[in-house]
Amino acid sequence: MAESWDPKTRETVKKIPFLTEKSGPRDKQKWQDRLKQELHALITYIKMNKESDTDWFSIQPNADGTHWTGQCWYVHELIKYEFDFQFDIPATYPDTAPEIELPELEGKTAKMYRGGKICLTIHFKPLWSKNSPHFGIAHALCLGLAPWLAAEVPFMVESGVIKAKV
Repeated sequence: MAESWDPKTRETVKKIPFLTEKSGPRDKQKWQDRLKQELHALITYIKMNKESDTDWFSIQPNADGTHWTGQCWYVHELIKYEFDFQFDIPATYPDTAPEIELPELEGKTAKMYRGGKICLTIHFKPLWSKNSPHFGIAHALCLGLAPWLAAEVPFMVESGVIKAKV
């Protein structure tokens, strides 16, 4: 699958640290170790984006790191489209990827499930399974949410389903 990525994506993914701790929220102590790795990978990814002027999201966890919320944006034809997103860490994490939700877009595209969960089944989930436990939240955003926005936002704009917020 990595062969099909554009060179920029391939280089970005190589720079996001892989995670080594294989634990989820059910294992309280090891989960804290995993969270430290998750935050380090996210900080690295955000810093890379800011340095290359490709900043496209903000994110924060709840106190125990099991629920994450943020805002993402995509620029299409020089207009910025912003969306709130959220996800819960599954009990079987990191074997199971988080399901990223953009609630305000629910029902506006076929590439979405009930509750505003974006469709990552065909392209991203096999990649996640192959790379678990090394992939984390930063990888889910880079290889899941970012390509989904790039494919779906222009389609939704051009079909009149979403409009720029003024």
